Amino acid sequence: MCKSDLYMKSVDGKDAENIKFGSTLSQDQHSDKTFDYLLANPPYGKDWKRDKDAVETEAQKAGSRFSAGTPRISDGQLLFLQHMIARMKPETQGGSRVAIVMNGSPLFTGDAGSGESEIRRWILENDWLEAIIALPNDLFYNTGIATYIWVLTNHKAAERRGKVQLINASEFWLPMRKSLGSKRREISSEHIREITEIFQSFQPSEVSKIFDREDFGYRKITVERPLRLNFQASPERIERLKEQSAFASLAVSKKKSAEMKGIEKQAGKEQQRLILDILNSFPDTLYHDRGEFEKVLKKAMKTKGITLAPAVYKAILSALSEGDETANICLDKQGNPEPDTDLRDTENVPLKQDINDYFDREVLPHVTDAWISDTVRDIRDGALGKVGYEINFNRYFYKYQPPRTLEAIEADIKAVEGEILAMLTSLEERI
Repeated sequence: MCKSDLYMKSVDGKDAENIKFGSTLSQDQHSDKTFDYLLANPPYGKDWKRDKDAVETEAQKAGSRFSAGTPRISDGQLLFLQHMIARMKPETQGGSRVAIVMNGSPLFTGDAGSGESEIRRWILENDWLEAIIALPNDLFYNTGIATYIWVLTNHKAAERRGKVQLINASEFWLPMRKSLGSKRREISSEHIREITEIFQSFQPSEVSKIFDREDFGYRKITVERPLRLNFQASPERIERLKEQSAFASLAVSKKKSAEMKGIEKQAGKEQQRLILDILNSFPDTLYHDRGEFEKVLKKAMKTKGITLAPAVYKAILSALSEGDETANICLDKQGNPEPDTDLRDTENVPLKQDINDYFDREVLPHVTDAWISDTVRDIRDGALGKVGYEINFNRYFYKYQPPRTLEAIEADIKAVEGEILAMLTSLEERI
């Protein structure tokens, strides 16, 4: 269909020869070419399962089309964008400009370190993104969702370097005289001229915002809080030990011989019985220090000649413990506080802000015993936290609308009450 259309629109049909049959993602048939201008409107939210093997294989090759990352399998829009970037002319040859229409998902879907975030990071850190233009809703035949034009180039003007322009053109539309499916609006020639002027002027206004590219980046740090547990050999907690897999596995044998399997299972059941007897003999003391409880536990086991496997020992501690903010902090073998995974949290620190200053200002006043985990680091720069990028477009153009006054709401309620009363009165008169 595409070929036939181009044959009809050109004298010699030459342009039609550039149309190739196959998948752009897995069968790149223009891999040896670059272009001055690249335009696309890829399918919104369309999965790329059919191309998965080819795309993931190519993504493993450094410098390939998809080496920056791959998005989730349910949406391939960012793959098409990477494909277009790969077909830009080198800056030394004048560079290229890309324009692609996508829905809102590529702007912010994906957490720090995800494929989507890494693709946005790659684009922004290479300073290719010139502008994003929000279009009106209801422009397309089969969907009324919000759509955006991404404008990219590898040859930015000096004043645009390190900058990104966001243009809110969502109100630049005219109603169509006759709807075509979900398409109820259109952008007039005058609107196009106005949007183009806003882009070219590169000035901040009510519908145009200028940002540093770093403004869209953040570092996601992991905030830890210490593990605090109390310990008690109460009947309820001892009963929980039976549900621990390591303890239950004592009475399970992997021996092939039926005889050996029986012997091993019986020995395991006997050890289970001895452990339970020892724990049931403990006084009903509530320990607020793990180290203190461990001393009591180890002494009791040693007295009875029982050697516990590490997994079983851990199972006993887990079953007999409960979180307790008043308990002492649990320390590891090096004497460092152990983190409580249930209290683990994260914070997104803007790239322009110092992590420690942010932590001291925003976190410590609320949780004084917290610290930043040094085990979660960025895969590329090795610094604390994972770098992420997102462009929450609507946030930058949000207009606060104050809630209605209580007086206005009360007046509406009284008016409705009056209407209901009038209806009831009229009904009674008819009866």
